[in-house]
Amino acid sequence: MSTAVQEGCKASAKLVNYFALQTAFEVKAGNRKFSQQTDNKPKLQKFLEQAIERNSVEQLVEAYNSFGANSDTDKRMPMDHAFRVLLLRRLEGDVQLIGDIVRLSVAATRAEIVSNTIPVVLLIDTFDVVTLDKCQQIFQFVEELVEVWKEEIFFASCKNNILRMCNDLLRRLSRTQNTVFCGRILLFLSKFFPFSERSGLNIVSEFNLDNYTEYGLDSKDHDDNDNKELEDTAEDIPLKIDYDLYCKFWSLQEFFRNPNQCYSKAQWKMFQMHTENILQSFASFKLEDVRPGGGNDNASESDQGMEVDDEAVDSAAISAVNKANHFFAKFLTNPKLLALQLSDSNFRRAILVQFLILFQYLQVSVKFKSDAYTLTTEQADFIKDTEPRVYKLLEETPPYGRRFARTVSHMLVREEMWNNWKNEGCKEFKKPEEPDAGDEELKPPPTKRPRRPLGDSLRDAARNGKFFLGNDNLTRLWNYSPDNLQACKSEQRNFLPLLETYLESPHGKVDPAFEWRALRLLARQTPHFFTSVSQPSSKISDYLEQVRKRLIRDKEPKTLTAASNHTAEQNNGLAANSTLPESEQEATMALQETEPEQGLEVEDTEPVEDTDEAPTHEKPLMVTREHIDEVAPLIGEPWMKVGKKIGFKNDELLYFEMEHHTATVACVQMLTNWISDDDDATLDNWAYMLEGLEMHKAADAVKAIIEREKSGSAAEPAQA
Repeated sequence: MSTAVQEGCKASAKLVNYFALQTAFEVKAGNRKFSQQTDNKPKLQKFLEQAIERNSVEQLVEAYNSFGANSDTDKRMPMDHAFRVLLLRRLEGDVQLIGDIVRLSVAATRAEIVSNTIPVVLLIDTFDVVTLDKCQQIFQFVEELVEVWKEEIFFASCKNNILRMCNDLLRRLSRTQNTVFCGRILLFLSKFFPFSERSGLNIVSEFNLDNYTEYGLDSKDHDDNDNKELEDTAEDIPLKIDYDLYCKFWSLQEFFRNPNQCYSKAQWKMFQMHTENILQSFASFKLEDVRPGGGNDNASESDQGMEVDDEAVDSAAISAVNKANHFFAKFLTNPKLLALQLSDSNFRRAILVQFLILFQYLQVSVKFKSDAYTLTTEQADFIKDTEPRVYKLLEETPPYGRRFARTVSHMLVREEMWNNWKNEGCKEFKKPEEPDAGDEELKPPPTKRPRRPLGDSLRDAARNGKFFLGNDNLTRLWNYSPDNLQACKSEQRNFLPLLETYLESPHGKVDPAFEWRALRLLARQTPHFFTSVSQPSSKISDYLEQVRKRLIRDKEPKTLTAASNHTAEQNNGLAANSTLPESEQEATMALQETEPEQGLEVEDTEPVEDTDEAPTHEKPLMVTREHIDEVAPLIGEPWMKVGKKIGFKNDELLYFEMEHHTATVACVQMLTNWISDDDDATLDNWAYMLEGLEMHKAADAVKAIIEREKSGSAAEPAQA
């Protein structure tokens, strides 16, 4: 028993000695490694400073290879530590030096001599110890290297660190005082992470219920004096503003904050009533365009007709628009500011766009929306009737109302596409894979069907008395009839209606298309088109009516023709009238008196010599500068429509607008250039052009000038 105990004690003593010896060796090796790392630090600091000056990582690679550590991890630890120590030394220096260290760490990471996360770790260390102003400058390097962070070597290992770094910055910043910096951080995150990244998606379609809008006064503090003060602030606008309207207006923000309230019956009644009041207030108080030369709605319409071609708008015009427009993320709710806010186009647009976003959410299907959230027929009809009213108010809100409304509509259509994408589970966007070129080369070419010789086809067609044109459709068409020319002359190919039938067909009082077709038929089917008229009518409709009456007269019964022949014999000296009874003579005389009225041909009552004379052609009346000065004020703001009709390009119209501050002066200059360059600048063409553009006042003025010029030219020969 004692012998066994003694042997066990000896064995345990040997085991203790073994562990003690192993621990001593490990401590010695660790001291050696620590001493090596400590000795390498001054060298690394020197190599880092030289690499930054030369902007090259080759010297760091040589120093890395000279380390005597056993593994790559042991070699990278002193290199990472050297980068962090050098960065802390240069924090108080120029911001550009920090950027150089970060870029050098990126190059070192690609050379695999430091850890993959060291560039982001350096930025995190920097943001933790510098002020917000300096953070805003240093964040520029993060934005510039966004494509670097997307590389495979950085993205997998650094994405969580980058997200944590940005969230830490956002927690330090104020959303109201550092709005621009917060926006830069959010834009960077949207560029860095892919669309399908779960951390950046609102998968379950939650609303930001913390975005609460405080407004109004306590009930005990509100009295009639508040209504009086609100009415005093709205003296300059044609709208009654009281505390009731103020509360209805800002209470809509609660529905915009949480649209699901609209599915409640009581809440929907309140929303519907407040919406009607606000939209009626907007419609009764329309804003004016304060841009130079844009004092009415016509100006905006003419400008927007020109703005369709965005490439023609120069940088000066774009910068002017950008300077005039401002956007605020949050509006104040002081009751005394409501009158000014209703006069602000940006404020009005923000409210109207909120209506459209709410209407779209209530109508579209959302994956995580409760089944109980469904619209009734009454609610759907209200949205269907109200949505066009909102778009109309957007179009009437200057500046560039129509263009803004089209842009909002386009954005909402794209938003519906994104909603469908979220309903389908936010699938990752991938480019379609291109087929491998090698696989296409391995495929055998398709076997070609042997084609019949062309000579054999032509010979067989000639034997059968047919044509062969090489195309099935052409061959079938050419062989439709044995004689193609006779087939073209067939009665079945005559699709023209008879002139009498076409003139009797119902049509508008002024129908240019009907008049043009009627004149074509008249020239083709009757000789009345080529007969001269001594008193031509200024309207084609009157001329066609005369032609229709002539055609009716030509088809009168033959009794009238016999009576007219009898009258002609009497005029030639025959004595047939002496043998007729008195009643027949009286009937003949009455027929002679009524015949010109039935014929409605003025030329029958005139001498024969006048009908052979060629019609006189008047010299066209040209537009002069005096005419332009008289008519240009009546054209007004839509002068660019006239310029486009004349043939001026968008850049030329922009030149006239920028050179002349008022629309009238720009219109005069444009029309002056027109009459100097165009030989067809006649008063008739001008009047026709203005009528086509529905500028009736200006067209009537030009017609009055034409009548005045014609009367003046007719009076001169009379005086002579």
